[in-house]
Amino acid sequence: MPFADELIGVATARALAAAIQAAAPEAPLAALPGAADALGPLSLRERSDLLRDALLADLPGDYDSFAATIRTAAAGALPFGGWLIWPVTGAIAVKAIDAGTDAAFDDGLRMLAELTPRLTSEFAIRLLLAHNLARALPIVLGWTGSPDPDVRRLASEGTRPFLPWAIRVPAILAEPSLTLPVLHALYRDENEVVRRSVANHLNDLSRHQPELVTATTAAWLEAPDENTARLVRHALRTLVKKGNPQALAQLGFHPAEVHVAGPVLDADTLVFGGTIGFTVDIHNTGAEPARLAVDYVMHHQKANGSLTGKTFKLTTVTLAPGEAVQLTRSHSFRTITTRRYHPGVHALVVQVNGVASGRAEFVLLPDPDAPA
Repeated sequence: MPFADELIGVATARALAAAIQAAAPEAPLAALPGAADALGPLSLRERSDLLRDALLADLPGDYDSFAATIRTAAAGALPFGGWLIWPVTGAIAVKAIDAGTDAAFDDGLRMLAELTPRLTSEFAIRLLLAHNLARALPIVLGWTGSPDPDVRRLASEGTRPFLPWAIRVPAILAEPSLTLPVLHALYRDENEVVRRSVANHLNDLSRHQPELVTATTAAWLEAPDENTARLVRHALRTLVKKGNPQALAQLGFHPAEVHVAGPVLDADTLVFGGTIGFTVDIHNTGAEPARLAVDYVMHHQKANGSLTGKTFKLTTVTLAPGEAVQLTRSHSFRTITTRRYHPGVHALVVQVNGVASGRAEFVLLPDPDAPA
């Protein structure tokens, strides 16, 4: 993924200032031109917030005048798209809320829909949803009928319970079923990106509402189209890793009579940054074919000495009665930015159709380059 300065950097700040100045030549811009010099130490979201606040400072008028300037910039000859849209849409949401009128609130949502094809308005819409969800949701539901797939995606993505990089909307977390009409309207969408957003939205819901999610996918599977099965697989991925029996059954993974031998590790100790290999043998001891979802759970040691598990997909396989298979996999402990490894005992567990089978332990040696 690009670094923050490659997404919202000096060029982005200067492009935004130029577009706004062209749209409002009479405005004495002071904050925007200087914002480019203040981006250096900031995270991506902080950079967006800085440009948002600079834009608000340089256009202090009422909502209508602000919205008119933004629409003029969007229709102008200078570039007005890409990552500069994040701070622009954030400023629109702030202005619409501060105006305190239904007209400004509704137009703010309308502007987010207009601008979302230029990058996305999914982050800014959260402010409006949090401010007045009851008013916003009917408008968002109307977007599901838009001819623009970016607007339809905004309806699903913008209302996700745990949208990455975005603020939470307490009312959605408190009553997750509120967004289901949006998902029901879009799960058969012709656009794959929209359908994937629906699946991710449902996966978010599965964190705390597994029964709601499996009931929803079960209803969709009763009258599927050619894309429903794939969407449901993606939506249920976290529940499958957790061994949820309803999710597994919907995907065709039922309790099976199997014997699992292993996992057998290729080493008892592992150098920091190295790779641990393992094998597992699975034998169908039943009288019927067995369709199996095989995962493994790596239990990493935490700083306090306890273990925390993370599930990884291994394979899916169908075994005839009496048939066996040997699976081999390696797991890397190379340095990554999203996980910190701690030396000590780790454990690996194989999971077949949600049932844990076998446990093997190994020791991760200390990082020789770590500070003493």
